[in-house]
Amino acid sequence: MTEIPIPPFECSPGLRLTAHERIAEIQQEAMNRRLDRLEMMMERMEKRLWLTVYGVAAVILAQAFQSFLVVQ
Repeated sequence: MTEIPIPPFECSPGLRLTAHERIAEIQQEAMNRRLDRLEMMMERMEKRLWLTVYGVAAVILAQAFQSFLVVQ
């Protein structure tokens, strides 16, 4: 008599563990995407901040230069 191959039995705890691992992986990917977006936003904000600092410094220097011109 030949034996009929029996398909592997997938038990409920094993399936739950696999599903949990997949959910954790999806959550990790989503968190990484959010962190990447946050880093890009911070870089843009830093560029704006430096542009503002340089703009204020330029205005102060321009006023100082203008006051020297008026005095002379």
